[in-house]
Amino acid sequence: MEVTGLIKVIEPTQNVTASYRKRNLVLSTNEQFVQHILIEFGQDKCDVLDNYAVGQEVEVSINIRGREWTNPQGEVKYFNSIQGWKINKTAETPNNIEVVEAEELTGDEPF
Repeated sequence: MEVTGLIKVIEPTQNVTASYRKRNLVLSTNEQFVQHILIEFGQDKCDVLDNYAVGQEVEVSINIRGREWTNPQGEVKYFNSIQGWKINKTAETPNNIEVVEAEELTGDEPF
């Protein structure tokens, strides 16, 4: 599956565990009602975002993942994530855009 839009945010790489790292990209779609979609790139895919900048129009190949979790109270919850595995500039993308990265996460985020 592919999604196309403008890069709104490229976050720094996060080392989630000693063996897993991820990097988030927020893509703003070109629809009547703009959607801001958080796409996670994991492991060796983190580095592909180094070649992109905020404001560029790109096409991202994604997989949608879902999982089930049972909390300590026994309630079953469901979570979805969008994982990027390939990104390409579209034909309209200018090459003279400055790279801007998001601020580091503080740990006070609600997720």
